[in-house]
Amino acid sequence: MNEASETPAAATDDEIRAILARAKTIAVVGLSDKPERDSHHVAAYLQSHGYRIIPVNPNAAEILGERAYASLREVPVPVDVVDIFRQPAVVPALVAEAIAIGAKVVWMQEGIVHETAAAAARTAGLTVVMDRCLLKEHRRLTP
Repeated sequence: MNEASETPAAATDDEIRAILARAKTIAVVGLSDKPERDSHHVAAYLQSHGYRIIPVNPNAAEILGERAYASLREVPVPVDVVDIFRQPAVVPALVAEAIAIGAKVVWMQEGIVHETAAAAARTAGLTVVMDRCLLKEHRRLTP
């Protein structure tokens, strides 16, 4: 079997709609406290649409009115989606944390792809979305 056929297809619009409908709490890993950063803009948008945002940033105490945590393992509430705004090199460790905390979805923002980490997440029963912007998908797929 060639590598292309082993790679799972990208998430379908129906799968993404289901994620957006079911998710309540989104941990944003790499959420910046700087309003001009993409992570801040995306998280503020999601927060304004009713999602609870959990900032994961070891260099901040609070972002968008929510307490920030140094790692996913420190988050004291259940997380539905782990939204990753970090370099691909650190994605495997973040996926391991997402699995450990019982997250349901790992979402890698635009420009972030890590097939090995995605396979580990899928094996653990998580849904994976890669190289897509949560804000753009929400705007595109929700009424």
